[in-house]
Amino acid sequence: MAGKKKTPSPEKEKLHPRNKHRERYDFPALIQTCPELGPFVKVNEYGDQSINFFDPKAVKMLNFALLKHFYGVKYWDIPEGYLCPPIPGRADYIHHLAELLSRDNQGKIPRGKQILGLDIGVGANCIYPILGNKEYHWSFLGSDTDPFALESAQKILEGNPNLKDKVELRQQTNPSQIFKNVLKPGEKIDFCLCNPPFHASAEEAEKASQRKLNNLKQGKTTQVTRNFGGQNSELWCDGGEEKFVQSMIQESRQFAKSCLWFTTLISQQLHLHRTYAALTRAKAAEVITLPMGQGNKISRIVAWTFQSPPERQEWVKQRWAIPRSNQD
Repeated sequence: MAGKKKTPSPEKEKLHPRNKHRERYDFPALIQTCPELGPFVKVNEYGDQSINFFDPKAVKMLNFALLKHFYGVKYWDIPEGYLCPPIPGRADYIHHLAELLSRDNQGKIPRGKQILGLDIGVGANCIYPILGNKEYHWSFLGSDTDPFALESAQKILEGNPNLKDKVELRQQTNPSQIFKNVLKPGEKIDFCLCNPPFHASAEEAEKASQRKLNNLKQGKTTQVTRNFGGQNSELWCDGGEEKFVQSMIQESRQFAKSCLWFTTLISQQLHLHRTYAALTRAKAAEVITLPMGQGNKISRIVAWTFQSPPERQEWVKQRWAIPRSNQD
């Protein structure tokens, strides 16, 4: 029986122009790079090669194949139940962040290990440091409250020797703090990035997963299986995304001279009004909102700095003017 006809998926135009994942997945090429993906790839009802995106093991193997094929990652794995990040969307954040940094560098994206960023909530997958280093050779600090997540991230670094001395992991021992206990006195970072917990409670997270599966399967299901996983601390916190970002803004004021650009994802547009109000109260010198999109999902990055344009120019002069030979 012939497969159903389907209009070919167009290029993912909402993704950043430098994003390597704008085109449809080339499964033959991915399998050639990562043979372990092969058993998970089947021909779907439309006659196209694909994987079962409801199968967490298949999604995780696709992630490893993408990382191996496009970024030369030799080892990548996460414990069962931990968040398996969609690579295209995470890469988009990195590319938009690079554009943001270029604003203070005469339009040129700063590259090299002298550029240091902080990934707030690095997770077991360590994805942002991997992508940021592979695309722009940046160095990273990665913080997390979960020691088991940090243990997994450390294994990824040890499995990729070229990353090991470019990424340092630090445990945040106080869940109510973000920068304190992570940044050392006098330490400076060029940016921070954050994908805050989305939901306000475990119950809310479960209901959201249920709705997503019902919509995708066009029917009701009683058992929730998160194809992208996620531990409690990754999916929800008291007050959800809005409260987390409010706390981040409030605490960032104390580190005004320690970080050039603070950034975070804001998934829900309705949270923007209170976010901007909090930044006004914190007396941010400049606030920039960068729109993002993947498929039908619309998100945005909110970035702020407490430093004036002359101060930012001095920052760049002191920290980014490194000979090209050292930018590896």
